[in-house]
Amino acid sequence: MDDEGTIARGRRAVTGATSSGRSGGRLADEVYDTLLGQLMSLRIEPGSRVTIDVLARELGVSQTPIRDALNRMEAEGLVVRVPHAGYRIPPQITRRRFEDMLEVRLLLEPAAARRSAERASSEQVAGLRGMLEEMAELEGGSGPTAYGAFGLRDAAFHDLVALSAENQVIREALARLHSHVHLFRLHHDTQVTHLAMAEHEEIVAAIAARDPDAAAYAMRRHILRSGERFRRLFDEARDADAVTVKA
Repeated sequence: MDDEGTIARGRRAVTGATSSGRSGGRLADEVYDTLLGQLMSLRIEPGSRVTIDVLARELGVSQTPIRDALNRMEAEGLVVRVPHAGYRIPPQITRRRFEDMLEVRLLLEPAAARRSAERASSEQVAGLRGMLEEMAELEGGSGPTAYGAFGLRDAAFHDLVALSAENQVIREALARLHSHVHLFRLHHDTQVTHLAMAEHEEIVAAIAARDPDAAAYAMRRHILRSGERFRRLFDEARDADAVTVKA
């Protein structure tokens, strides 16, 4: 898919919103969706610099919705603000960083799920179920935007588990990793979303049943299986590099 076509489609979607008289908030949402799609498809490359004025020209909108969208993306760990230089796209995660994050998640998230089964309110359990419903709607979506939105909901799901565990230190530590953002940028694979959904349902079922052991086990198994799925991507990339060197 060519870059010019991607930009043109984004411009038509966004400028169409302007001509139809949609609100500024809705326009910022559409700009956000366009940028998310470009980010997840690697149209905007990892490590690259993006500026508000360039994006405004490319999408044919004012700087305000661009700024609003980038502020939202910064809060989600999708971009990093660089003083006096706009924003930067975080680099792709390395294999070493991936393994380190996996180790930390295995230490913290099963414990959070255990505490969630003990402490979560009925409203928080309902919130977890609601998040699963949102993810189910995105699971069958096509394209990098839907896949990226699923990844962000995935991160929100894990954050809700940590929140309901009532341990702010665990929640803050997991939030700083931005692990789901990094992982879902590695590769667009709808099989990942399908498998993750089934594993999430097991976690919520255990939390709702107030079964701490089952919740911790389900979370640990989910993280291990997720690790296996994404570790395969690193192995495939290594093998591809080896073939290129031999050639």
